[in-house]
Formats: sequence, C-alpha cells, structure tokens
Amino acid sequence: MQNDPSLGPADDLIGAPTPGPSAPKPQPPRRASARFMLSHPVHILSLGFGSGLSPVMPGTVGTLFAWASFIVLNRYLTVLGWGALIIVGFIGGIALCGFTARRLGIGDPSAVVWDEIVAFWLVLLMVTPATLTGQFWAFVVFRFFDMVKPPPIGYFDRRLKGGFGIMFDDLIAAFFTLLVIALWRMSV
Repeated sequence: MQNDPSLGPADDLIGAPTPGPSAPKPQPPRRASARFMLSHPVHILSLGFGSGLSPVMPGTVGTLFAWASFIVLNRYLTVLGWGALIIVGFIGGIALCGFTARRLGIGDPSAVVWDEIVAFWLVLLMVTPATLTGQFWAFVVFRFFDMVKPPPIGYFDRRLKGGFGIMFDDLIAAFFTLLVIALWRMSV
C-alpha cells in the first residue's frame, strides 16, 4: 500500500493508479509592493528605490529617478566614475533584476526599473554637457524606444529572458536614443 495522503482509503484499496511524485506547482505572480521591496536589499535596487512601485508608468517614473539621481551624482563622479558605475550597474543588474523577477514570478516585471536607470544614466553621460531642454528630449526619445520597442529592440525583448534580457533591451534603447541624438546634432 502506498502512503500518498492525496489518495483516499477506498482508492488505495481498489488498486487505483496513483500519481507519481507531484511536481511543485508554480506560484502565482506576486505584486510588487513596499513590503516586497523591503523584504530583500536586492529588491530595493531593482525596484529603483521605490520608483518602480508607481501604479502609473513605472518605467517612466524609474527613468525620471535616473535623471534626478544623475543630476545629484554628477557633482561627485567623473566620467571614469560614471563609466565604472554604469558597467557595474549593468553587470550587477543582470543578477539583481533576474532575482527580483523570479521572486515576483514574472519574466520582466514592470516594477523592475533598474534597467531603465542604468540605460538612461548611459544616455545622459553620453549627451553631457546638455541643457535641461536637451536632457528632456533625451528622456522623451529614450522613453519612446523603451515603450514602443521598435525592431530590433522588440526582438531582443521577446527572445532574451532572465536578468540579461531585462537589462539588454534597455541598453539597445539607449543606443538608439544616442543614435537619434547624434543624427540630430549632425543635422543642426
């Protein structure tokens, strides 16, 4: 006789087939909240210090946080410091974003905005010095590419999974943003 608690005694007695070891059921997706964010230090970074918890357009709010933090940190960081922060932020972001996405049970959660932050820091670093108006247009162009995901951004967004996929499509959006800005500057 098997000791499977899911079987009733009558099933066991009549020789009904018993299921094999049950596989763990996938957990339903979790909702990102302040409580979730504070449950692990990695979530604080990947959720953009709370900016990704915005109920409306968290990617845009995360990008606004990137802009504000760039203005503050730019007083203290050199170009080399920014380069190191962006490289470490990208490589570390693969693990950070992947960890938080797995904990939320969603492939690319909208609340995870570390990818927008690092990518927009790169854009701002490359366009500096720029006026506030120039930074605003960089913001608009970056948000367009990140939200609309025209080819090849959409291709990478669909094909690449995990933390690398989360980070990489925003890096491509940053590249296209910089390309548009370079073409605009050349035409003026």
